[in-house]
Amino acid sequence: MKRVFPALLAATVTVSAPAAGQAASNQVSIEKANGRICISTNGLPNHSTGKFPNKGNPHAMRAQRARYCVTQNPAKSGSPRAYKGSVGVALNGVAIRPATADYWDPGSPRKHSRDRSSGWNLEGIGARKQLGMDSSNAHVDERGLYHYHGVPSGYLKTVKGTLVGYAADGFEIHYVGKQAKSGWSLKKGTRPNGPGGRYDGTYVEDWEYTGGSGKLDRCNGDTLDGKFVYFATTTYPFYPRCLWGQASADFR
Repeated sequence: MKRVFPALLAATVTVSAPAAGQAASNQVSIEKANGRICISTNGLPNHSTGKFPNKGNPHAMRAQRARYCVTQNPAKSGSPRAYKGSVGVALNGVAIRPATADYWDPGSPRKHSRDRSSGWNLEGIGARKQLGMDSSNAHVDERGLYHYHGVPSGYLKTVKGTLVGYAADGFEIHYVGKQAKSGWSLKKGTRPNGPGGRYDGTYVEDWEYTGGSGKLDRCNGDTLDGKFVYFATTTYPFYPRCLWGQASADFR
């Protein structure tokens, strides 16, 4: 598909002190040289956050020391590869990690754990309350790394234009609101095993790719102004869960 959005501008990020909520001291620099784009960051956002730890998230937010480098000339392969972990980085230096490492576990006090045996992978935004997400669809991992699972309202207020970050394979990530439509749909009916109940988006397995005219590909990608990019969407998968290019080792 070829898609053209009018009046798209190159994005810029204004680093400012958080207006409310938990304080964060953002430090980020972006360098473009020798065919690479490198984002050096302390991992803290340039907007207010929720309070961590909280009821659904036992971890405290801590500054990190990270450098993410991607190619300036990404190449699209013949088929995409599934990808978990930090799939990209926002222009403010915050990691983009839509997937989780948690699975339904009836034997756990929290009813989810890192035990994969159930096969029902908790979906970050679908289980946002259980995982202690804040208003920017983010929370903190065991290292104290703040990261986005969905479209972050706080961050979007600091961005001009549509470019919000880079995927691990170097392709840009844009946010254009409802103009980009996900090709994923909730399955119909009820879960045949595991947690049971109706498919409601709590688990990754509640979703299936159905595509359709005008929809993004299964990795949330499409052509924008003549070049391939990924999109952030307000519905599943929120960010790419697979990559068309070669992922940089900096994201592993």
